[in-house]
Amino acid sequence: MARKAAVIYARVSSREQREEGYSIEAQVRLLRENAVKNDFEIVKEFIEIESAKEAGRPVFNQMVGFFRKNPSCKILLVEKTDRLYRNKRDPLTIDDLEIAVHFVKEGEVVSKDAKSQVKFIHDIRIAMARNYSENLREEVKKGMAEKASQGVYPGNPPIGYRHNKATRSIEIHPQKSVVVKRAFELYASGSYSVKALAKAINIEMGTYIARSYLNRILKNPFYIGQFEWAGQTYKGKHECFISTSLFEEVQSILSGFNKPKYGAVDLPFRGIFKCHYCGCMITGERKKGKYVYYRCTCGKGPCALPRFREQEIAEGCGRLLKGLQIPEAIATGIVAALESERDLTQTRADGERARLQRALTVIRTRQDKALVAKLDGEISEELWQRNQSEWQNQELQLRAQIEGLQNGEIGERILDVQRTLELAQKAYSLYLTRKPKEQAELIKSVLLNCEIDSASLYPTYRKPFDMIMDRARNEEWSGRADLNCRPLAPQASALPG
Repeated sequence: MARKAAVIYARVSSREQREEGYSIEAQVRLLRENAVKNDFEIVKEFIEIESAKEAGRPVFNQMVGFFRKNPSCKILLVEKTDRLYRNKRDPLTIDDLEIAVHFVKEGEVVSKDAKSQVKFIHDIRIAMARNYSENLREEVKKGMAEKASQGVYPGNPPIGYRHNKATRSIEIHPQKSVVVKRAFELYASGSYSVKALAKAINIEMGTYIARSYLNRILKNPFYIGQFEWAGQTYKGKHECFISTSLFEEVQSILSGFNKPKYGAVDLPFRGIFKCHYCGCMITGERKKGKYVYYRCTCGKGPCALPRFREQEIAEGCGRLLKGLQIPEAIATGIVAALESERDLTQTRADGERARLQRALTVIRTRQDKALVAKLDGEISEELWQRNQSEWQNQELQLRAQIEGLQNGEIGERILDVQRTLELAQKAYSLYLTRKPKEQAELIKSVLLNCEIDSASLYPTYRKPFDMIMDRARNEEWSGRADLNCRPLAPQASALPG
C-alpha cells in the first residue's frame, strides 16, 4: 500500500533566530519523526525565515502553489499554530486547499472533516497567535513611550521644527518657525477665522497651509513644550518659540467657535446603528420630554427608514444576544484547552525571553569592546558617540520587550479569553436585567457595528463573538432552530406617529 504524500513547513521570524539555532532544525527533526511514525512520505519541505504577522510570505505562497498543482497531496505537517500563521488571511487560504493540517506539538489534526470543537479550539489558537505577535509589537511601542517619558518626542515633529541627525535631537527650523509664529500672532488678534488665516499666511509669508492642518497647528501644545504620546502628556526637552500666554490666547479664541456635538439628552443607543438603506448613522431624539425615538440622520437625502421607539430597539438588540451561548460540555473543553495553551505559551515566552537576553548580551559586549577601542585611540569620538546612541536605543527596546514577557501578562491573556466565554454564556440574561444605558454598553462590547432596516437588524459581531455565533447558528450547539441573527423589528406601520 502506497504511503500518503505529505509536506513539511517550518518557519522562524528572522535570520538572527536561525543563526542562533532558535528552532528551524528542531522543527524539521520533529516533523520528520512524525512522518515516519505515521508512515507518511515527505515529498516537499518548505523552510521560511519571515514574520507571519502579515499575509503574503514568499515561501508560504510557494507551498500553497505546490498544493494547488498537486491535488493528490493532502497532508501538511507543521510544528504548531503560530509557526504556520499569525494573521487572519492565511488560515482562510489554508482552508480553501481542503487539506489536513497536522499540528504535531499540539496533537491536533485540522481539516474540513474535523469535529466542531477541534475547529473552535483551533480558531482560539489562531486568535492567540495573532495576539502574541501584536503584543511583541506593543512592547516596541513601550520603548518609544520610555523615550517620551524622558522628554524626547519619538515621532516626527510638527512644522516649525526639524530633526538634527548629528545630535539626534529636535531643533527649531529657522524659516518655518517664523511662519508658525506669525500664524499664532495673526489669529490671536481675533480678526481671522482659520480659513481667512490660511489665506493671509499664503499672501504675507508665501506659504500655503491647508485649513485643517492649520487648525491642528494652532491647537498643538508642542509649541509650548508639551506633547502627547500614546494618550499621555509629557513635558518636552525641545526649545519653544511660542509663549504660553500667546498659546492660551489662541486657545481661548478657538474654543469660542466650538459647539458641543450633542445636547444633554441621554440617548443610550445613539451611535450604535447605521441605516441599511443609505449607510447614514441612526440618531435619537426625545419627544414631549419622555418618549425617545431613533431615526436615520438622512445625511444623503430623504430616507425610507421609519423611526423606532427605544423599547423596540432594546428588544431587537436583546434577540441578537440569544445565540451567544455555548453548551456546557463545549465550554468545559475549551477551558481545558486554554489551561494546556498556558503551558505552551509559557514555553514560547521563555524561549523568546532567552533570545532577547542573548541579543541584549551581544549589544552590551559591543559597547564594552567599543569603549576599550575608544580609550586606546582606535576609533574616533564621533564614531563612538554615533554607535553608542544607536546601541542605547536598541538596548532600551530589548529591555522593554523582555519586561513585556512577564508570566502575569501571559496568564492575563488566557484569563481574558475565559472572561469572554463567561460573558458569552451570560450576555442575554445580563441584558434583560439592565437599564437602557447599561444595555447599550453591553451591546457595544459584543457588536462591532450593526445596520437596521424597516424589519431587521444586521449585526457584525466582535471577535471572538463572531466565531461563537457562527458555530451556534451553523452547527446548532444550543439545539434551538430560532437562532436568527436578524431579528424582526416592528413594521413601520406599527410605530407610533
